[in-house]
Parts: sequence; C-alpha cells; structure tokens
Amino acid sequence: MKRLSLQWRITLMSVLLIGITCVAMNLLLCSSGVYYMDTIADSLQGGGTVILNDSGAASFDPQLIAPNEELTIVVDGVQGRFRTTNWYITAAVTLLSGFLAYFVSGRALKPLRCFASQVEQVQLNNLADMRIDEDSISEFRQLSRSFNQMLERLNNAFAAQRQFTGNAAHELRTPLALMQAQLELFSAEHPDVRPETAELLTLLREQTERLTQMTKTLLEMSNLQQVARNERIQLAPMIEEIFTDLAPLSDKLGVTLTAEGDGIMTGSDALIYRLIFNLTENAVKYNRPGGSVRVSVTQELEKLLLRVSDTGCGIPEVYQRSIFQPFFRVDKSRSREYGGAGLGLSLVWEIANLHGGSVWVEESSDKGTTIAVELPAGAKNDFSGADIP
Repeated sequence: MKRLSLQWRITLMSVLLIGITCVAMNLLLCSSGVYYMDTIADSLQGGGTVILNDSGAASFDPQLIAPNEELTIVVDGVQGRFRTTNWYITAAVTLLSGFLAYFVSGRALKPLRCFASQVEQVQLNNLADMRIDEDSISEFRQLSRSFNQMLERLNNAFAAQRQFTGNAAHELRTPLALMQAQLELFSAEHPDVRPETAELLTLLREQTERLTQMTKTLLEMSNLQQVARNERIQLAPMIEEIFTDLAPLSDKLGVTLTAEGDGIMTGSDALIYRLIFNLTENAVKYNRPGGSVRVSVTQELEKLLLRVSDTGCGIPEVYQRSIFQPFFRVDKSRSREYGGAGLGLSLVWEIANLHGGSVWVEESSDKGTTIAVELPAGAKNDFSGADIP
C-alpha cells in the first residue's frame, strides 16, 4: 500500500466504500424483496387451480379461473433470480464507480502534480528566481507559502556562505602574496644557507603556493553566479589550448594527450575552459608513467557529452560519488605531492551544474577512469538574457 500513488489510494478507498455501500443496499433490497414476495404468496394462498406446463414450471391462465373460485399462486425460483440480478448490478455499479473515482481523483490531484512539477525545477542556481505559485486550492496554499519561505531561507543561507567564502579568500590573498614574495626575496638574497634552512624555505614556498591556489579557487567558486554564460564556445580549439598549457606537466610525467570530436555550446568560455582543464589536469597527475589521456566530445541535438579518460589506477567505487565534494581526496599523499587541495573536481561539479549539466564517473577500474560531463548545447541558464543567433 505504501508504494501506491495517492491517486490509486483514493481510488481503492472509494471502491471499497462504494462496494460496502452497494453490498449493504443489496442485502437490504434482497431481504425486502423476498419478504414482500412471501407476503404476496401468503395472501393468495387458500386453494385454487394450478396448471403445470411441459417444463414443470408452475403457471396459470387467469381466463380459465372462474370468478368465484379460489386461486393459489406458487412462486418458484423468482427469489433466486432476484438475488442474482441484484449481485450483478452491485458488481457493475462498483466497477463503474471505481473507474469514475480514478479519473475524478486524477483531476482533483492535478494541483498536486503541478506543485511537484514546479518543485522539480528548483535548482541550486535558481533559488532566488524560483517561486511556487501560491494561487492554488486552499489545501496547497499554505504548503506553497511554506515552501517559498524555505527557498528564501536557503537562498539567503547560500548567499551568506558564498559571501563569507569570497570575503575570506579575498582577505587571504594579500598576506599570502606578501609571504610568497618575502620567501622568494629571502631565497634570492641568501643562496648559501644551510641545507636545513633551504629545505624549510622550499617547504614554506610550496605550502604558500598551495594556499594561494586554494584561495584563488575558493574565490572563483564564490563568484560563479556572477559570470555571464552567453558565449558561443567551440570545444575542439579550447581542448587544444588546454593541451598546450598542460604540455610541460604531461611531458614531465610521460603522459600522451589525445583529443577527438568537436561540439558547440553556449556558456561561459572561462568556466568551461576551467572545467575541461581541471578534468584533464587530474587525469594527467593521477596517471601511470607513460600513460595516456583522451578527451572526446560527442555533439547531439540538444546537448553534448564530454568524456575524459585516463590509464591510471582507477577510483574505488566507494569514493566515486565523493570525489566531487570540496576538499575530498582519494589519495591524500599524492595530492600533497602535486599541491592539490581537493577543490578541482568540486569546481568542475559547480560549473557543470551552473550550466544546467551534470558530471559523473562513467567507469573506473585498475585500467583507468572515464569521467563524463553532459552539458546542454543551448543557453538554459543565460545570465545576461541575451539570445544567441
């Protein structure tokens, strides 16, 4: 019963109620009909002429009966047929009522379906603009009002979180840049320091650079909502540019970069560049020496599919849903080795969601991993509202 829809529950309860009512009426009608049949038969008894036909049924011809003769009518089989007919009528009425209850309940539940459809359209990036229609029937008016208030509170909370993250990242940029400059200056002015001091300076520079990159990424994530997404983007040239930027890293690790396919979409050029760059950079970093990375684009009618495949050691299934969470790292030791902060894939997820798309681990094994990104070809979330020819 718990798995049935509300419409089917209303239908079954209506059928049950109508069925019980019809059965009760049938029993009352049958008892009443039989009672009056017996009363008529008793009142007509007292002698008379009964004529039997060939089939054995009792019948009579009123013209053969003299006016002064007494008449006896034998009623045989009528009560049974009366009961059977009543049960047929009961079953037909119950079945017809069930069909009517299903369609009537479906029409009555139409506002609930509209409410569910509006709720399904609510996304993280449209909380400020999404409101549920409150001009509905009285049963849903309070629910719609409460849901709108919840959306407003969520939007305020996310806005406050983005503002705090942006402010914190902005405030950290200046002291980190000053620390980095001072470390570089000290290293340049004191080239002949002791090995222990040189090792300490190297560690400080690496960690300062790591904090700088993390602060930059946090600042980018807090400003995603303000980025216009109305540019026409061709992916093949962008992927080639990304390969050029990653050439020093891929050459150092002996990883081969290949691309195939092309696609055109509408969005933010800078954000889509960062999405593909982060996925490709991760595939290069966490690959085997001498491995390969393949970036493929498949253009469809209303969307395009981007796949980034590597020949690394794979991602355990238990972590495949968690890798897109902020600060999550599968191999923390290798992430520290390459200066990762666990924000690269989280930024990928944010950018894909901002463009109305999605990202997931398509397959992963000890032979490699493929991460797929589905993006709409049109401007579903156009910030500026401009139309693209």
